Amino acid sequence: MTDLAINIRKVQLVTERVHHAGGPALDSPVARGSIAAVVANPYAGTHQPDLTPLLDALGPLGQELAAELRDALVADDVSIEGYGKGAIVGVNGELEIAAAWHVPGGAGLRAALGGPKAMVPSSKKVGALGCQLDVPMNYLHASYVRSHYDVMPVVVADGPRPDEVVYVLVMTTGPRPDHRIGGFTVDDVVGDDGLR
Repeated sequence: MTDLAINIRKVQLVTERVHHAGGPALDSPVARGSIAAVVANPYAGTHQPDLTPLLDALGPLGQELAAELRDALVADDVSIEGYGKGAIVGVNGELEIAAAWHVPGGAGLRAALGGPKAMVPSSKKVGALGCQLDVPMNYLHASYVRSHYDVMPVVVADGPRPDEVVYVLVMTTGPRPDHRIGGFTVDDVVGDDGLR
């Protein structure tokens, strides 16, 4: 355990329903969403050789954000099919502070979604106030399913400030609308290794 505090300034939850992507209308819209926590960077302006305390401190945040986003998107007849994670560290921080989200963000998603095996794709950057982060997504049970390769753009208009970090999770209830590039499909998934 750690005594490092995670100081949250705000949490931004964004959801959308996609009815079509310029082609035929879907039988049911695909719900997509992002959740972003804007937190103080405890190591802003410094170099911290050991980031283990930060990873430990972010664990509960990963679980809370994943559960909140899941609950905002699921309904009786739909479930989460794709996921991803990402982070933007403000300019007084270093990229590795964003990378610290890999473990707690991924673990939070897995816990909230029943332990899927596919890798959780991610993106990270050092960025200024209001910059956009394109967070990749893939199918949560098998990474090779092409229909679910997607991106969710995330912008927090007033973050990250120079001494902050924006930690992000994304989910979707379905594939890209009107996907048609072939390849390995959801129906082909065995689900043993997270790839196929």
